[in-house]
Amino acid sequence: MVEIKKVADGFYVAPQLAVEDFAELKAEGINTIINNRPDGEAPDQLSDAEAREAAEAAGLNYVHVPVVSGQMTQGDIASFWAAVDDHEGPFLAYCRTGTRSCIMWAFNAVRTQQIPAIVAAAAEAGYDARPAIRALETIKASL
Repeated sequence: MVEIKKVADGFYVAPQLAVEDFAELKAEGINTIINNRPDGEAPDQLSDAEAREAAEAAGLNYVHVPVVSGQMTQGDIASFWAAVDDHEGPFLAYCRTGTRSCIMWAFNAVRTQQIPAIVAAAAEAGYDARPAIRALETIKASL
């Protein structure tokens, strides 16, 4: 099974999933998968349709919120927030390495948590959220 990293209670991130990972994630208690990979990003990745089919076959909720690495938009963030607000956790968000999904989690977490705690949680999971601090501050100020 893919290695998943806990970033918060009820929220995990991971690198690219394989078809067989979906049933295993359901068995581990995950309820909702958020796919942050745009279709066609790499030749060996599951397409949105393939991932959706695998998730639904495993009894998981599935949301596609494609995000281009380093080019996250307000629309991407709003879509991620909606995915979390409209579905039941625990959640697992994935991308190529897990970093993009961790940053998207951080953009969601800033609605209820302080930035130092978010950066620390990301670091504990093995991700560096420090490059997103300015964006996190902007989001926090707009709430």
